[in-house]
Amino acid sequence: MNAATPHRRRMSRDERRRQMLDVAEQVFGERGYQATSMDEIADRCGVSKPMLYEHFGSKDGLLLACMSRSKTELFEVTQKAMAQASDPADILWRGMVAYFGFVESHSASFAMILREPFGPPETMRALDEARTQQSTLIAGVLATFAPHAPADVIDAYTQIIMGASERLAQWQTGRPDVSAEDAARYMTDFCWSGLSPYLGRDG
Repeated sequence: MNAATPHRRRMSRDERRRQMLDVAEQVFGERGYQATSMDEIADRCGVSKPMLYEHFGSKDGLLLACMSRSKTELFEVTQKAMAQASDPADILWRGMVAYFGFVESHSASFAMILREPFGPPETMRALDEARTQQSTLIAGVLATFAPHAPADVIDAYTQIIMGASERLAQWQTGRPDVSAEDAARYMTDFCWSGLSPYLGRDG
């Protein structure tokens, strides 16, 4: 008697969607948006191309879904890390480590998003929403870190940190010898130096 063929559990709709997003993020990172095809993503997932369209509507829709998930995950990991901190300096450190750690684990897709003009206007809006989300967290930390700093200074340094973090993250993705902790240390040293006039003698 032949041994029974093991039963392969069928993925739920949510599991299948997560798998498609995982594969799509990988392919977008490898190929870039323009060179990525829905055929390749479907083939790697082991699903039909119509199923991809059923879930996401189009390649633009798939990219936006990837970005939306990344935005949510980035916010969650940085917020959770900062919530475990004991003081403002620790909040800043933990937040930076979480940010650069997230970039490190999504390095290919992160680099693609920042370097390549792509997709519909909704794509840039999604990227701006992610930046706004992170800047709100950063501004709150800075206001606690430097309570005597004027509001304009907090706003300005928030934008400086956002821009510098993105550039440093791009540099980090091309330097496997630079860890998330290394990048976070560069950023926190930079923040400390720039905000030092507003920290007071006890800062």
